[in-house]
Amino acid sequence: MAKLAVVVLADTETHADLGRVVNALEVAKDFKEAGDEVVIIFDGAGTRWVPVLDNPEHRRHPLWLEVKDKVEGVCSYCSAAFGAKEQVQATGIKLLSDFDDHPSIRNLIVNGYQVITF
Repeated sequence: MAKLAVVVLADTETHADLGRVVNALEVAKDFKEAGDEVVIIFDGAGTRWVPVLDNPEHRRHPLWLEVKDKVEGVCSYCSAAFGAKEQVQATGIKLLSDFDDHPSIRNLIVNGYQVITF
């Protein structure tokens, strides 16, 4: 069984950014459906995606719902730095602050996860 951590860093500003987050969610869905361990983390500007995708009006909301249970969380520091912290908290997704108020990528590696970024 594979163990994968998908880290979303893409911002919400361009069509290319949308493409990256959709690819990230599709990869997570592929691993989830195969029965592998998969977690999704939103970091950097990617923290802005959580409230966007959680909006039922967004065209990628159905895909979001398919993998939302695999979202490990959102960088606490970056969500504040990019102005998304309150909106993220409103979605109920966990804020991660394992290492200097950021998620610990090292912990993922130590626990056997391969990490890919989008």
